[in-house]
Amino acid sequence: SVSRTSPNLAFVPACLPPDPVEVEKLQRFVSNSKRLFVMTGAGISTESGIPDYRSEGVGLYARTDRRPIQHAEFVRSASARQRYWARNFVGWPQFSSHHPNTAHLVLRDWEKLGKLHWLVTQNVDALHTKAGSQRVTELHGCTHRVFCLACGHQILRSELQEHFETLNPTWKAEAFGVAPDGDVFLTDEQVRDFQVPACPKCGGILKPDVTFFGDTVSREKVNFVHQRLAESDSMLVAGSSMQVYSGYRFALAAREKQLPIAILNIGPTRLDHFASLKLNSRCGELLPLIV
Repeated sequence: SVSRTSPNLAFVPACLPPDPVEVEKLQRFVSNSKRLFVMTGAGISTESGIPDYRSEGVGLYARTDRRPIQHAEFVRSASARQRYWARNFVGWPQFSSHHPNTAHLVLRDWEKLGKLHWLVTQNVDALHTKAGSQRVTELHGCTHRVFCLACGHQILRSELQEHFETLNPTWKAEAFGVAPDGDVFLTDEQVRDFQVPACPKCGGILKPDVTFFGDTVSREKVNFVHQRLAESDSMLVAGSSMQVYSGYRFALAAREKQLPIAILNIGPTRLDHFASLKLNSRCGELLPLIV
């Protein structure tokens, strides 16, 4: 029931078409799995037009000297928060409008068929949820939610966009480029007059419900994912180099449990030396070939 969507390849590294022999190997891997644990990364969303950080030539780090905001900087500095939210405000309409691609839809269908036991995504773009996946954990949170650091009050990011518009009726800025988390590039001069709302409940600091660099995933969420992995019989990594430890630890746990691990990612990953299978293809091109 996967609907065909045209991939956006602007942020996808060049790679060869899937090798029929490799397709057969992944088919065998998936067929042998009864309770498949899947972990996805930014490489599954690049075909939806969202850039990743690390891909050679096309990732954010390769194209610019920009780096994502650090958790400590966001909490400590009002000017850093102003800069973050101004850039996020400009980027939000485009970022929130991205659609799931074929790879997201395939994984949704595997869940419906009872093949996929649990899906953990390192992405914050909500595309798995938009695709209809339900057995999913957003390891690093989701940009579509916002919460107060003081009282915990939650609001939708779309609702916050309306507050921004009310507070900044005449503020305008043209964006230059877009980042994996919806951030765009603005100058300090553009940002200077941007007004940021406080928590409507207590006046505290509003923060996207995502794990910024330098922050840690909650112990409760980590334990929950370990439980889902313990119930699984194999692991598939799709679209991730697994350079971030918060995701890599689950691959280490899978190796410790001697689960077979397959990797589908363009370019090298941190798991290549102990994976059962490594495939160097686009997720949206290879996954639909598996039945």
